[in-house]
This record gives sequence, C-alpha cells and structure tokens, in this order.
Amino acid sequence: MQRLPQFRAFAAAAAFAALLSSCGDSRTQIRIVGSSTVFPFTTAVAENFSRNNPEYLAPIVEATGTGGGIKLFCAGVGSRFPDVANASRRMKRSELKDCLANGAREVVEVQVGIDGLVLAQGKRGVPINLTLRDVYAALAAEPFGKPQTARTWADVNPALPAIRIEVIGPPPTSGTRDSFNELYMEAGCLAEPAMKALKAADEERFKTICNRVREDGKYVEAGENDNLIVQKLASNPNAIGAFGFSFLEANLDTLRDVPINGVPATNETISNRTYPAARAMFIYVKAQHVKAIRGLREFLDEYTSDRAWAPGGYLERRGLVPSPEEVRIETRARAAALTPLAAEDLA
Repeated sequence: MQRLPQFRAFAAAAAFAALLSSCGDSRTQIRIVGSSTVFPFTTAVAENFSRNNPEYLAPIVEATGTGGGIKLFCAGVGSRFPDVANASRRMKRSELKDCLANGAREVVEVQVGIDGLVLAQGKRGVPINLTLRDVYAALAAEPFGKPQTARTWADVNPALPAIRIEVIGPPPTSGTRDSFNELYMEAGCLAEPAMKALKAADEERFKTICNRVREDGKYVEAGENDNLIVQKLASNPNAIGAFGFSFLEANLDTLRDVPINGVPATNETISNRTYPAARAMFIYVKAQHVKAIRGLREFLDEYTSDRAWAPGGYLERRGLVPSPEEVRIETRARAAALTPLAAEDLA
C-alpha cells in the first residue's frame, strides 16, 4: 500500500510522456478550429504570437463553425485532435460531457471579449428599424403558434416599409445560429405573454414555436463564412444580414446597422450590454495539450495579455469589444492556472 502513490505518480508521468510523444513527434504547430466569428480575432492573436515568438511555427486556424469545432475539439486528446476551439457561444454541458468521455478532462474556458450579433443592410437599401418581436414574427415558422403569412415587413408591423422579407444568416451548425435563436427568436417570442406561460407549461412546444425558422426562402442560410453575407448585402440592398459586430465595423463604407428596439449597434452599446444582442466570445483550450504542444502556453498568454484584449488593444481595433476589467482579471487567472471548466458551471 505504501508503494501506491509512487505507482500513481509513475503512471501519470508515463501517460504524460506518451501524450507528449504523440503530440510532439507528429505535429509541431498549434491547431485551432471553430467559430467563423471568433476566427479573425484568433487569427490576429496568432499573427502577434508568431511575431513575438519566432522560434515556434505559426498556428493553424480553421473556421469550422462553433458546433463543428467543439465536436472536433472534444473528440480526443493527442496530436490528431485540435488544441483550441473558438466559440461564439458558451460550451454546452453535453459538449463538455463528450470532452470528458473522450479523455479531454481539463478544458479551460477563456472569455476573450464581447461581440454583438448585429443585423445590417446595404446603405442603398430602405432604412429600417426593428424590434426583437418584429424579427421573430417575420422569421418564425409558426409565429406565436399561428400560421406564417408575412411576405413583407409591413405585414409584420404596419409601421415598417413594404419591402420583401429576406434575412441572410448563419446555418444550424454555427454558434452564431444558437445565439440568434436565443437573442432574437426566443427574446422576440417572449414579447407575447402567452409564450411565457407556454414556456413554463411545455418547454418542448415552446422551443418549437420560438426557435423554428421558416423554410420558404425568407431566411437564407449563408454558410459559416460571415464575409459571404457581407457580399450578398452589397448586391441586394433590401436584404438584411445577421453576423458579428466586427464584420459590420469593417464594412461601414457599404453597410449600416439595423437598430434593434431603438438601440444602434456600437462599441459602447455592446460593451455596456444595452444592445439587445450582445454576447460573450470564448476560446476553449486543452490543458493536457498545453503540457505537450510547443508554444501553446505562450499563445494562451498572448491571448490574455493587455496588448491583445484590453481597451485599446489590437483585438478592439479588429472589432472585438473588451470584457469588463473584473472579467479579464478572473479569466486571466484561470488561464494562467489552467483551471478546468466544471459541468456545474454550464447550463
């Protein structure tokens, strides 16, 4: 019995050595997958990491969508599996459960900033202001449990222009779509008191009525690349696109935001959360890989440095709104200690 602690220490060391060998011998670059919304921010960090650490190869960053990226990330531990997942929403408890089942037992959550899931249109289009209720009523397959008959925005709300409803947005595999369902569809649905009662009485029916999007061409799925939505808006000025605030900021020469509930999408309204569709952005890192992949520790330090994510940092210049100072301090401490995410932390 006295030898048991020594045996455990030996077993742990052997497992770590096997992981190190697996990761180090077959892959010498950090591999990152996930959200297309977080992609430009992580790419900026990767560029600065490479400049500041020339001894390491540049990280590989792929835009696979949040859901697809987390699935790849949680599939296992070792050189075949990504080290980092970008996410435009928080990881789900079911996803963390998959990670744990596949040996990724130490997943570190890093909130890297705040973004707005904005609606925007081409500057040549007819200006429009929408409420969350308008958006839901226009796009729901069964608005408030009734048949969908709206063809123009005026059909939804007589105060709106009589132009054809066409919203171009993310597909179901995207974390941005999850955010769209929560921040626009469910929030707009709950504007009707009867829907609040339905949620309490029948959660499954509530989800169907409030989340299911119509499939008659009024909502157009544009894939995982938000730049494609921007391009489509340029050629179709009366269409409305849904994507991250940074893409709006980068294209203000051709686009303008669609105010929601009377609130415009700005750095200030997203930072103070008065914009109805503000949301946190995340990366998830395998602590086990930090011990095995060269440069991953330094990459994480770069992402959580003031020069990157603080006010005035280069991520803010790319369009990411900094998290509040207390959030950054707490997150940096967790990242430095490689504190793993616990299932009870997630909904």
